[in-house]
Amino acid sequence: MAELTSRRPYLIRALYDWVLDNDLTPHLLVAADADGVDVPRQFVTEDGKITVNISPGAVRGLSLENELISFSARFSGQSYNVSLPPGAVLALYARENGEGMLFGDVESSPTPPDGGPGNGSDVETDEDGGDTKSKHPHLKVVK
Repeated sequence: MAELTSRRPYLIRALYDWVLDNDLTPHLLVAADADGVDVPRQFVTEDGKITVNISPGAVRGLSLENELISFSARFSGQSYNVSLPPGAVLALYARENGEGMLFGDVESSPTPPDGGPGNGSDVETDEDGGDTKSKHPHLKVVK
C-alpha cells in the first residue's frame, strides 16, 4: 500500500474556510522551533510557540499548500515573510470563540532522513513484517 499523504494541510484549508465563512478570525498556533519554520523569533513564546492571525485583512499572499504555508504579515509594523510546513501547525482556531481544531504534536515528513520507507512509529510489525497492532489511535475527539 502506498504511503498516504498527511491530512493536516487539508484540514487546515477546510477549517480556514469554515472560520471565514462564519465571519470569524482564523489564527494558527505554530511550533516555532519545528524544522522549516521561518517566523519572527522575537514573537515566539518561551514554550517555543507563536500565534498568527491569518485573516485576509492581516496577511498578504496566503498560500495553504500541502508542503508549505506561506504569507507576508506585519509584526509590530515590520513586514515579514512567514513560511512553515503544515506539520508545524499545532492548531487552527477562531479568535472570537476558540472554535477550531487542535492537531497535537508536530508532524514530521513521512519519509525519514535516510530516505527509507516510513518510520514505522505508528505500527508494530511481527516477524514476517505484518502489522500486529497500532501503538496510537488514528481518531481524535473534535469538540
